[in-house]
Amino acid sequence: MQTRTVDLIYFNAGGGHRASALALQQGIALAGLPWQVRLVNLTEVLDPQGTLRKYAFSPEDYYNARLARGLTLGLRHELRLLQGVLRLLHPTLLKILKLHWLRTEPDLVVSLIPNFNRALYDSLTATLPGVPFVTLLTDLADLPPHFWMEPGQDQHLICGSPRAVQQALESGFAADKVHATSGMIIRPDFYQTPVGFDREVRLRALGFDPRRPVGVVMFGGHGSRSMTTLAEQLPDVQLFLLCGHNARLAARLRALPSTAPRAVMGFTSDVAEVMRLGDFFIGKPGPGSLSEALHLGLPVIVTRNAWTMPQERYNTDWVRDNGFGLVLSSFRAIGAALPAFLADLPDYRARVAAHPNRAVFEVPRVLDAILRRADQAGLRVPTWLRSRLAVPGR
Repeated sequence: MQTRTVDLIYFNAGGGHRASALALQQGIALAGLPWQVRLVNLTEVLDPQGTLRKYAFSPEDYYNARLARGLTLGLRHELRLLQGVLRLLHPTLLKILKLHWLRTEPDLVVSLIPNFNRALYDSLTATLPGVPFVTLLTDLADLPPHFWMEPGQDQHLICGSPRAVQQALESGFAADKVHATSGMIIRPDFYQTPVGFDREVRLRALGFDPRRPVGVVMFGGHGSRSMTTLAEQLPDVQLFLLCGHNARLAARLRALPSTAPRAVMGFTSDVAEVMRLGDFFIGKPGPGSLSEALHLGLPVIVTRNAWTMPQERYNTDWVRDNGFGLVLSSFRAIGAALPAFLADLPDYRARVAAHPNRAVFEVPRVLDAILRRADQAGLRVPTWLRSRLAVPGR
């Protein structure tokens, strides 16, 4: 079997895109495909010297700082502004990316990011004819226009929900290039229960009562101020509070009084282990954390209000429509809502269990089929011809 070079395009805005790229890299390795998989940070390609961060500001850092502080109001307007800037910069982006593709010569390009797929596709098809371009949505649905899907591009789309598949077909993408998976990409370790794992023993060792419900509270790698509200509203509920890199938040939470056991934790790379100890999940409606919790059988409690990020609003509909948990207007209402939720927990868990997610194992097979299809069609240009056919300045 011929070795292929596969590029996974990500950036660090929000963290979920890099996490999905890493998960897919691991999934490809588990599938035994003889590919050289390269993780490509688009920010480093477009600004290799870090000039923007050094002399102006980093859009990634700005976005992540807003998430950490919960300052998500108005992001829809900023998104449209960003998309307008990208349209103006399109010729510049093409020039940079064309040179990048000629220098690196991938056999397959998989984008795990929104907003840049027009520039990625146009530059790739102009320089490396026949190299397949795939957009793998790391959101449950698109947020048109010009977010994940760019109508008119002859490319592949991998969609983790029926809603995303419907959007792709309605946007005019060919049915044979729209690939459905059973969910979002999550790390393979979420599918591997550690040998000898005993939930009751672990909980007792941490001071928890395994006979009472345990909640796992997580808002990404930097936590959220909402966690303080949750802790104040639920003093008698056993909670794991994952604060990520936010040491100040962790200190505030440890100082709050409670009548039930709690574990306030900083950053951990083993979120799966913590979730296995829980009965339900509380957090923001991000596609990654929702998918991780649901895969491990945890019904979820999320909010939808003016602060909910635009690309995550559909996720709350998805949770409600499938009966996977509660959608509240504010976490200030959780104290009143939680007793009924816990009473119905067995029903929630049954609905969650009926929707298995195997996407991390399905996507490598999809990508392998795309490469084989390109070979059989004779569309891929041999490497020795690429530099002669591709003209960076055109």
